[in-house]
Amino acid sequence: MKFKKVIAMSMAAVMGFGLLAGCGSKGNEEAGSGDASKNKDAVTLKWIMVGNGMPDNYKAWLGQINPYLEDKIGVNLDMEVVPWGDWDNRRSVIVNSGENFDILFTDQSRYNSEVSTGAFMDISDLIKSEGSDLYKMIPEDYWKAVSISDKVYGVPTYKDSSVTEYFVWDNALAEKYNVDIKQVQDYESLYTALKTIKDGEGTAPYYMSKQGADFMVTAYFDSLGTGLAPLGVRYDDDTMTVVNPMEDENILKDMDIVHKMYKEGIINGDAPTADDANKYRTFFTAQGWSGAAASTWGPNNSIDDCVAVQYGDTVVSNTSVRGSINAISSGCKNPEKAIQFLQLVNTDSKVRDWLYYGVEGENFKYTDDGKIDKLNTDWSMAGYTQGTFFNVSQLSTDKENQWDEVKQLNQNATPSVMLGFDLDTSKIETELANCRAVYEKYKSEFWTGAQDPRELIKTINSELEAAGWETVRAEAQAQVDASK
Repeated sequence: MKFKKVIAMSMAAVMGFGLLAGCGSKGNEEAGSGDASKNKDAVTLKWIMVGNGMPDNYKAWLGQINPYLEDKIGVNLDMEVVPWGDWDNRRSVIVNSGENFDILFTDQSRYNSEVSTGAFMDISDLIKSEGSDLYKMIPEDYWKAVSISDKVYGVPTYKDSSVTEYFVWDNALAEKYNVDIKQVQDYESLYTALKTIKDGEGTAPYYMSKQGADFMVTAYFDSLGTGLAPLGVRYDDDTMTVVNPMEDENILKDMDIVHKMYKEGIINGDAPTADDANKYRTFFTAQGWSGAAASTWGPNNSIDDCVAVQYGDTVVSNTSVRGSINAISSGCKNPEKAIQFLQLVNTDSKVRDWLYYGVEGENFKYTDDGKIDKLNTDWSMAGYTQGTFFNVSQLSTDKENQWDEVKQLNQNATPSVMLGFDLDTSKIETELANCRAVYEKYKSEFWTGAQDPRELIKTINSELEAAGWETVRAEAQAQVDASK
């Protein structure tokens, strides 16, 4: 576990650089004024990512960013922003059908398997020749964290590398019912608080999408890069035993309460089929940092007084470092341009702000001191999927640099016992795919509490066994034991 030590020792240095980047120049470059089609040799790159679907003013945004990209590096951009609820299926189609794309957002859930299937290009050398500034900007540990068999297949997003979950509240409504949200840090107290609000308001205060409470796995377990929630090692298990986290008694106890809340109408009845969307929610859960409540979660959900209370510990793992990666297609015809574009995304604040905040003049405007005034909350792209946080301009309403909190979270994060472990899935890809199919079939019903979790897990386990789960577990355990 030498790599574990390297990452743990260098995390402070990592984030220190991040702050310097965050405090750096916003960029004095002005947007190019040329027509996007003026350069006949310009290359169009298709970038597919997850988010809240295509922005309504996407064409206006392209009209702003593409002339700038064309002037800078001879590139035009073609985006596809897939809704959260469709992402798993769409991503499988993209990777397995050989569909044309140049850049694809990926993460810890599928990165290993997508590399194994040959979906992504080995950019180990290209990143150094065509993206030397980007390579230097991102700490070496991040490149190691996304390496598989010592080869780099994607550009890691240089941002929060640890995982912290939050209970997020409309504080005004909580205060109306005398709920002390700072004391609500587990599901038992959450039930009492939300039942009070539900009885008073008559509506379901806990909004869930079809993802439900699946964050419980990432909050407590390292999934070893398999993308299979029913497989992992608890972050604090020094024995490094590979188990099914969905059978964990602590998780089942919380899911008993979630099931109770679903039956009593505290959770929205359409949760098993609901897509994630920006909408008013009295209470929800989110991963990030507490400052996001005021800067992002509140504005995006029409909550004036949005407050986040930490749930569980902050943990850093291979899984969290791989939480946001942009990989280049193995079939990309212009990989050097794709690298140059990703470098621009991560080093040019003008480009970064357009991606993060939307159309300048429609979704945001710059203040005289170079900060951001958001004009609305209509921009639907997910900022964490795109590039580093540390050159995103601060909001004019920020009372302090929110990236400072990200630094603190990373510095104080507890390292997973599996940090640095890289599972070779090449021998178990078939079984993994079969097990993922089983999980996909039941995950929404399980994590939203729509069905009794203790009964449903029996069915899930039965089908997982038939799909080869024990073969996967045994191979993972053998590799874990060999790494000790």
